[in-house]
Amino acid sequence: MRCHVRTWGEAHHPRVFLLHGWMDVSASFQFLVDAFARDWHVIAPDWRGFGLSQWEPGGYWFPNYYADLDALLDRYQPDAPVLMIGHSLGGNVATTYAGIRPQRIARLVSLEGLGLARTIPEDAPKRFEKWLDQQNEPPGFKVYASFEEVAARLKKGNPRLTDARAAFLARHWAHETGRGVELVSDPRHKMVNPYLYRADEMIECWKRVTAPVLLVSGKDSFFAGWFKDHPEDLAERKAAFADRRDVELENAGHMMHHDQPERLARVIEEFLG
Repeated sequence: MRCHVRTWGEAHHPRVFLLHGWMDVSASFQFLVDAFARDWHVIAPDWRGFGLSQWEPGGYWFPNYYADLDALLDRYQPDAPVLMIGHSLGGNVATTYAGIRPQRIARLVSLEGLGLARTIPEDAPKRFEKWLDQQNEPPGFKVYASFEEVAARLKKGNPRLTDARAAFLARHWAHETGRGVELVSDPRHKMVNPYLYRADEMIECWKRVTAPVLLVSGKDSFFAGWFKDHPEDLAERKAAFADRRDVELENAGHMMHHDQPERLARVIEEFLG
């Protein structure tokens, strides 16, 4: 597949990989990159079906992200462990990959990438039924009249976004088509996965991570609210990492790289050393 990779900085600078989240794009890290105090060579892919990367006609399966990341590292840094930062979906890919291939990761930062809500076997029939229904009626995205409408929608979802940041993101999250302005990502990402989320399997992968791990959360994130009601689940997931540090960002939601990029950059650079 064709994978679009965005880079910042010079190749001789220390290299760091940034992995974006669900329904996001690599350009979304621009504010974080601007806030870094050090000179880095930043490498950030658009996951398959997101941003400017190729869409997958056969649908999207989570293990493919591990394979895509494996190929990315083989291309850009095959001979040494890497510094990696992942947000949400990207954080889940990064943490699990770090357990699958622990020798490939030197340091890891996960921005709210600790998995999804636990499921039980009894959830399976309804999940499969919903998946089958969506095969006949695949989801789509709203068509906007302008990039300004896209920016307004982004601000509605995250009131902390400034007008300037929302306008910047709109130009990378969407593009002009014959019908209007549409999101660049494949709407099939909205289709439910027929397989249940198996938290216990992810935890077993995380137990194999040997690199130091920084877990960053937004104090006002919806994930913080969910885990607040399941503290024992959160504690079990965090405890899986042998060498772990926790940071909670004030006045930040799930999209912390948009809400507090300066503070987040300081936290990351302090950890990377």
